Amino acid sequence: MKMKADVIVIGGGPAGLMAAVAAGEYGAKVLLIDKGNKLGRKLAISGGGRCNVTNRAHVEEIIANIPGNGRFMYSPFSNFNNEDIIRFFENLGIELKEEDRGRMFPVNDKAITVVKTLIDRIRNLKVDIRTGTEVKDVLFNQQEKKVKGIKLTSGEIIEAPNVIIAVGGKSVPHTGSTGDGYPWAKKAGHTITELYPTEVPITANNSFVKTKELQGLSLRDVRLTVLDPKSKKTIVSHDGDMVFTHFGISGPIALRCSQYVVKAKKKHQVNTVPISLDLFPTLGIEGVLTQLNELLDSNPKKAIKNVLSGWLPERIIPILLDVSIIDPLVVRTEISKDKLRTLASNAKNLLIHATGTLSIEKAFVTGGGVSVKEIKPKRMESKYMKGLFFCGEVLDIHGYTGGYNITVAFSTGYTAGQAAAMNMWEE
Repeated sequence: MKMKADVIVIGGGPAGLMAAVAAGEYGAKVLLIDKGNKLGRKLAISGGGRCNVTNRAHVEEIIANIPGNGRFMYSPFSNFNNEDIIRFFENLGIELKEEDRGRMFPVNDKAITVVKTLIDRIRNLKVDIRTGTEVKDVLFNQQEKKVKGIKLTSGEIIEAPNVIIAVGGKSVPHTGSTGDGYPWAKKAGHTITELYPTEVPITANNSFVKTKELQGLSLRDVRLTVLDPKSKKTIVSHDGDMVFTHFGISGPIALRCSQYVVKAKKKHQVNTVPISLDLFPTLGIEGVLTQLNELLDSNPKKAIKNVLSGWLPERIIPILLDVSIIDPLVVRTEISKDKLRTLASNAKNLLIHATGTLSIEKAFVTGGGVSVKEIKPKRMESKYMKGLFFCGEVLDIHGYTGGYNITVAFSTGYTAGQAAAMNMWEE
């Protein structure tokens, strides 16, 4: 005898877990399937293991921080938004705290608490959970254009009129996100937009990167600007923190710039994309020059490399002096006004030659996916196949780090779960 369910959720990440909760709350008989041995693996490592459950910004600001089809999220957010997410977890006993830039974390800083609470809620709703179970195929009635159920790799068929695909993209594959959902979506007639890494460290070929002179150097409150390789006009700018690595740059603002490097490189067919690093984003070049002159006037007999110590990060001083063609041992009277202006200019515009990014598997988020043009935004249901739903990173929606992607996952997951359960009452 074939097993039957009202709603099958494939994938036990943030979107799948929330979809299972919503479908269960609306009275559906739910089966949650995950090929891994543990649910919530990506959730457990999110936010550096602290789990940035959402962001408290206004909906407009959240959408502005979702550069990949953020406007699509107006409908899911009208159903289940960031404030609903906060209330959801607080009602389950998880106390949250707000940190910089609106990021919301559990007070105990433990992602595992969020995972356990979600799983406990799912169990309380009598959701049938199967881990270590791989789905081979999603079954459709192509003639009637509706879902029939799923087939497992074991050969078992489970019938259901509603299937929610929440298997993630291709980033962080050790958590189970290996692109399983794309063939099922294609089979249902959906378009998969081109996949690419987002929120991923950037690779560079500057000599100071190759020599690892700056490896491990963290910079706070700086600005990164991705420039058009041809026109040199600004593509995007982000302010915040970054870090130099043995291969290039990483940290919050580098991750935010990464997708624009990928796109500019492809669009212009170039080997490198220029990124400008501004060490003094709150000052204009004249302001930097004034500070520089004041420092040198206060220390007229000191070598410039020593004068700059404390004003600039120690390890970046030789780099800036080198690109400005200034001898690190010269003193105030030996430096021309033009050289000082060049130094100030380079402190505002140190060029990093980005060669690309790390691979999609090393990215925090997958760009591209199931085209949102083919999804009903108020339901997360396929426009082509009744009873087929998509939520989370399998969709062509991506945000910056800072709680935006997980907000998308929870919102689209809840919306999909609710709509799938409601399908039962409409039949």
